[in-house]
Amino acid sequence: MSTVHDVADTGPVDPESEPESVATLGRENGTLHESADSRTKPSSIVELLQTVRKEELEQVNPENNRKTSKQDTDVTNEEEEASFETERQDLLSPVRLGPSSADGSLSTPDDTPSVQDSFVSSPGRPLRVTRRRHSPAPLLRPFDKRFQTRLSQSPLNTPRAVSPAFLTPHSRQSSTPSQFITDNGDVDTPDAPWEVVRWSKLRKISGQMYSEIGKRNFGRPTCIAVSASIAIGTSKGIILIFDYHQSLKTIIGPGTQGSDTPVRSQLYTLICVHEAVESGSITSIAFSADHSTVAGGHSSGAIFTWDIQKPAKPFLYIAATDANRLHGSESDGHVLGVAVLHVGFLGTRHTALVSADDKGMAFSHFASRGMAAIARSIKTTRILGRYPEPVTATTRPKKPSTVLAFSPLPLGNVEHATDDMGLVAILTPYLLVVVSTMPTAQTQHKSTRPKELAAHSTMSAALAWFPTMKPSTSDDVRLGSVSRAKLVYSWSNILTVLDVVETEPSEGSAKDRPSELRFVPWKRWRAEEAIVSIQWLSRSIMIVITISQQLIILESSGLQVTDSFDLIKKHIYHVDLFSQQLSQLIEKLDEEDTSMHGVVADAFYMSFKAYKGRLFLLGFSDVSMGTISNWADRLLALMEQGDFIGAIELATAYYSGEGDKSTVGLPEDDASRHELVQEKLVEMMSASLKYAFGRNQKADTPRIPASQLERLATACFNACLSIDDMGFLFEDVYTWYVDERGQSIFLRILDGFVTDGVIKTLPPSVLKDLIAYFTEQGRNSQLEEVLCRLNPETMDIDQITTLCKKHNLYDALFYVWSQALGDYTSILKDLLRQSNIPDTENNSEDDISDSTFHESALKSFPYLSYILTGRIYPTGESMDEAKALMAKADIYHFLFSSSRNDIWNTNGESKQMRFNYPDLRSLLNLDASSFLGVLNEAFEDGFLNESNDLASENERPTGLTEEQRFGLSLNRQYIVRILLEVMVPPRYDAANIVYLDMFIARNLPKFPQFILLPGSTLQRVLVELCDYATDGNREDCQLSVEYLLSVYQPPDLPSMIPMFSSVGFYRTVKSIYKAEKHYALLLKTCFEDKDNVAETFDCITDCLKPGAGLSKQQIKDVRGVIVHYAATLLRIDLAQTASILNAYAPDLHETLLKAIDPNNQSQFEYLRVVLEPTRGERRIDALPQGSLNQSFVELYVRLLCDYDPHHVPVYVEKLKTGDLRLASVLPALEKRGVIDAAVVLLAREGQLREGIERLTEHLKTLGAALIGLLNGANDTPDIANTQEAVDDLTKSLQNFAGIGVWLCKGQSISAVDPKNTRQRPNRKQQDISELSMDEDLWLTLVDAVVQVTRDVSDALEHAKSDHDSREPANTLDTKSHPVDASTLLTSLRTMVQDTFTALLTATSVPSTSDKRQKDPSFLRIFRAFLNRVSISSPSISNLRAVLSAIFSAYSYEESLLDLANRLLDKDLFVHVSEVTAMRKRGWRPLGQVCEGCGKRVWGSGVGGGIWDAWVEAGRVKGDSMGDASAMSSTGEHRGNNNGKGKATIGKYDEDSPGVEDEASRGALQTETLGTPEALIVFACRHVFHQRCLAEIQATTDGRTSKEGWRLEFTCPLCI
Repeated sequence: MSTVHDVADTGPVDPESEPESVATLGRENGTLHESADSRTKPSSIVELLQTVRKEELEQVNPENNRKTSKQDTDVTNEEEEASFETERQDLLSPVRLGPSSADGSLSTPDDTPSVQDSFVSSPGRPLRVTRRRHSPAPLLRPFDKRFQTRLSQSPLNTPRAVSPAFLTPHSRQSSTPSQFITDNGDVDTPDAPWEVVRWSKLRKISGQMYSEIGKRNFGRPTCIAVSASIAIGTSKGIILIFDYHQSLKTIIGPGTQGSDTPVRSQLYTLICVHEAVESGSITSIAFSADHSTVAGGHSSGAIFTWDIQKPAKPFLYIAATDANRLHGSESDGHVLGVAVLHVGFLGTRHTALVSADDKGMAFSHFASRGMAAIARSIKTTRILGRYPEPVTATTRPKKPSTVLAFSPLPLGNVEHATDDMGLVAILTPYLLVVVSTMPTAQTQHKSTRPKELAAHSTMSAALAWFPTMKPSTSDDVRLGSVSRAKLVYSWSNILTVLDVVETEPSEGSAKDRPSELRFVPWKRWRAEEAIVSIQWLSRSIMIVITISQQLIILESSGLQVTDSFDLIKKHIYHVDLFSQQLSQLIEKLDEEDTSMHGVVADAFYMSFKAYKGRLFLLGFSDVSMGTISNWADRLLALMEQGDFIGAIELATAYYSGEGDKSTVGLPEDDASRHELVQEKLVEMMSASLKYAFGRNQKADTPRIPASQLERLATACFNACLSIDDMGFLFEDVYTWYVDERGQSIFLRILDGFVTDGVIKTLPPSVLKDLIAYFTEQGRNSQLEEVLCRLNPETMDIDQITTLCKKHNLYDALFYVWSQALGDYTSILKDLLRQSNIPDTENNSEDDISDSTFHESALKSFPYLSYILTGRIYPTGESMDEAKALMAKADIYHFLFSSSRNDIWNTNGESKQMRFNYPDLRSLLNLDASSFLGVLNEAFEDGFLNESNDLASENERPTGLTEEQRFGLSLNRQYIVRILLEVMVPPRYDAANIVYLDMFIARNLPKFPQFILLPGSTLQRVLVELCDYATDGNREDCQLSVEYLLSVYQPPDLPSMIPMFSSVGFYRTVKSIYKAEKHYALLLKTCFEDKDNVAETFDCITDCLKPGAGLSKQQIKDVRGVIVHYAATLLRIDLAQTASILNAYAPDLHETLLKAIDPNNQSQFEYLRVVLEPTRGERRIDALPQGSLNQSFVELYVRLLCDYDPHHVPVYVEKLKTGDLRLASVLPALEKRGVIDAAVVLLAREGQLREGIERLTEHLKTLGAALIGLLNGANDTPDIANTQEAVDDLTKSLQNFAGIGVWLCKGQSISAVDPKNTRQRPNRKQQDISELSMDEDLWLTLVDAVVQVTRDVSDALEHAKSDHDSREPANTLDTKSHPVDASTLLTSLRTMVQDTFTALLTATSVPSTSDKRQKDPSFLRIFRAFLNRVSISSPSISNLRAVLSAIFSAYSYEESLLDLANRLLDKDLFVHVSEVTAMRKRGWRPLGQVCEGCGKRVWGSGVGGGIWDAWVEAGRVKGDSMGDASAMSSTGEHRGNNNGKGKATIGKYDEDSPGVEDEASRGALQTETLGTPEALIVFACRHVFHQRCLAEIQATTDGRTSKEGWRLEFTCPLCI
């Protein structure tokens, strides 16, 4: 919602006065605004609400809105409320559960406050659903469980509806500062209705400037400056001065001097005025400090200053300097034709200026004093930049620069050292520079661009000063006496604030030396987009405009965004001033150079100004002025929209000081702010109530829906709590709700505030209505919680007592009587009497459980716990110290007074009973465990530390009763004695006495100085804790025994250990054995403790680890226990057992292994942990030598064959020779088919022949299995499994063949190893037919592989024949045969080929010649192989395919080498040719003349014939290349090297140097060398005629020029 307010033509403006910080609600902010329409504003909030409501009704139903009767409206509202209440009652109905003990619905089992389930029932408050839970039976109650009620302290930070003000800034589309209404739903949140900035169009100024006449007379506006007047510069060099009545006061530029002026002065004036108009458009304007002088910078580089009161002639004229006169001139100034983009005055002087232009130069100008302008001299000093220099070939171009932002430090309202320094801040694309211009120019600060600036971001810059200011308001006084000067500047989207800190000069410096300044970075803020303009609105507010014309309001102390506004519709005037100058930084964008920018932003600085809290915008079509909407404007906007609830919430937030107060014009001081806001807040609440309930007398309006009434009530609650006016809430607001049948809504909201602890006091009438509201709905639990949250001093005690007894609300009853009356025992006594629990021997537990008040009586225990520990029951808040002291005294007297005669009423019959400590007995009968738990908490309180009656008279409270004196005299010893006296059998059974034993055992170690008991009593307690222990309380009893044994040493402790063990007190037994250093018995106890078996391993580790300190006998005993419980130990954790024993007792492995069933996998798992704790590539650590360890390894290998056969080869490979016996593991390996491991072991033992024989036998077995599959393949129905089995067998054949190759290779290497003494015998002395051992191994392997391949091939042929006989039409392929024969044959032949390839590699030896020599051993092996084959297969046709594979393998290696050589030769030839061609392309000559004769050889002026010769040379070259290619294709032209080596090109023979040789020496010829005008260009870029170079080289070397064809040319200039 954005409205534009126009400025009245006659409305005056006070330019010197600050804008009002607080506006009166109901009127416009200031006199600059006028209504956008003719509608009259309401005179009060009530009338405003009436008008808005009427308009709403007319929009909804314009015809029938007046016909709705009040009766129909009331019925509708009643139906809404009834439906709402029904839903809430269903949700809030308490869950009814059975009776519980003292831990009932009001206690939780830990020390933390209970967290109840909750749901949101209305905006801003949660309603809790009470859930009662069953607690354990009294005898099973954990002894140390603390009593805790469900009514913990009020969560004051309960989430409520958030105020709609000061939340988050919006996007540009919203143009509003924050989300308005907080809603938990998924609907879109509406925008706030107020304007962030209230803009007003300066209509008269805009009419004069932007009308056709104005543009024709003055030109279009180009810049604006604001001070006591508004100055606007135009494109025709004219400056227009307006006052704040928008009247045109002065036109500066055109005009002449009057006739009464001297002639000389008139001439000067005419010249200056003429030059001012002819100097181009106004590009910058500035006012002097006293607002009397204005300076204008022109696009031509000239600067004029004018006295506003005497505009006929300029005050100063600073002319631009001609660029041609700069060099050699001592004067400085802007270059003619360069626009002055920035200008400003220094200090209070009219004759001191600074300026900057778009070429990056800045100057200071100081004029001397004189009687007239013509007599003044101006001294101009350059403070930044360099003059343009002529560009030459040797000069290095400079980086382009400009002045993006520029500003002198303005004067503050208090004197400061900076006033006489003339500080100027200059922002360029590279640096921020702060220069002091007086007395001399000096750089004070310099900063580079921030590192966090994003690469290739938008180039933009802005800066603004805030001067040194003295506080003028109370808020400013609070902020500090005098504020320092600050400079805010930005590059792109990074904004930084600098503090200007004055440093006193050092002691040794001169007295007249000025103070030194430090610029301290204070804050840095990152915007979402580039910043183009910055202005200080006030000391605490900055205004930022981004490149997308988004106005952002920043709070200066924390740089927090408080509001934002979209200015895109304002059409701010902006000009592209910098992109042309900085084009080199943009157009040559380098992705690797992060300093480059993607775009240069337009300039906005000349169109946006701030002055005394007002903003001024120069647009393309108008001039606008704006002020930030204050708190009253925003409240009024909400009221105008009809959102009175939001207005109340927002006003409450203002009153509380939420958000940035300075932005909305509120004082920081709380008292001042409260005084301003409170009156308006109360007025808005009163008007809103009238409006909400339809009491609008001027408009027949129904009341608003129930949901809105809830929001209104919540807002009123928060508002009244903030202003601390509860009277208005309960007298005015509540009355409205009661009168208009909205009482239930108000009471629901009140319930939430009371439950949260926000409201603690209610008027009696309101409390009475609240009680009636809850009782009518049956919400007794919520009522009890509410009563316990309120201050009981204002309650009607009789009414509350009757109510609570009627509904059994004893929590509230305890609270009211204890806090209101200070009576802590009456309700407790009455509750015990009504519970009907007399102390009789015949009393049974069933009678107690059936007691009417049993559940309520159990609340006595948490009540006693809270009071005896100084807490208020049931809220848990701490009691006052004196009050707590008296409360404890009363309770202790009530419990432990010696005797009293009481009359109990049993079934209507009166019966008088006399017992000692009757109240104590009643509580013990009710629940002994809970009562002793209460005393356990009370004993920790300092009240019982010493007898309080021994305190001095000054410390003792006065006015004590006899009962209180008795209570103050109690101590722990007395209480324990009374308990031992009372709780004796048979009146109390063991189930109750055991809790007394726990109580004594646990408190005796805590307070040994306060409790003294005889040893017989302690011995009895110890025995009873063992005798009375059950499954439910065993852990509590054991813990109590440990407590007691810490301070009591029984006379015969060892004799009690069996008793402890029999009841399962193993932890106690362990602690005894450990203290006595009986480690074997300790370990035995760990085995017996089935609930903590994991401690067994810790015990073994502690006993057997080095440094444990055990004697040899103790270690032996411990080891004996381990052996005895070996089976148990293995059942607990086999892996951990093996690991611990391997670390501390490895000799026990054998014993543990014997305890494992041999048929079980446990032996394997055990040995895996011992021998292979981790599986990896590294070799395992060597085991200790010995038959035992060797047997472990052998057993593990055998077990591996059973449970993990694939891992056997990996493990065997890691073993060393001698780690196991081959005979022990070989049968298992063969049985399980782990032949590869067996072969490895045989080879390691030196039994290579046996190993290869086993391998070949296994190969034959696999081949036989494969043949069997092939023979039965045609009959099998499972084709897929058959093919899979064939593939597996084929893969196994290949693997085992590879193992055989590995064995044979290893033997071959060892046979030729020079270090091996067992060398192969000399073949000259040996028969050629005899094979060596390695040759025989190869022969055996090759024969087996070939035989398997041959047999499988035969089987495939038979299968094919059989298949063809059955199905003649089909062929043996994968589609018609169950086995893929082609793939199988290929795999087998590959296996044969790989075997022979390995044989060739192993038997071949390198030679010095280019051909490889074959070892004759291959021929011997092959001849022997053929002899064997000829015997088994007389027909050579059976071996044709096999021999083909063999021969392929024989030639395989050499073929690869030949192929590789050919490929390398081809690649080398191609690359050399490419290099040669590239070299022929030549180098660019350094000059255009021959270095020998000095004549021009290329380029312009060389002559027209050169081009014709070049074209002809190209044609001839093309023909020669075609001939050469033709000759090459027909084979007529061949070189001498047969395709290898260096290629020959052209007609030259191999003796010629060639182009390659010349190029490698640095020369390149451009034409045929025989041509007279051929050129030679060297790598050094010197160029020669070939003729000239030949003559020079012939003269130097003594050779003739005829031999130049064979000369190796070198550059004579570079030798």
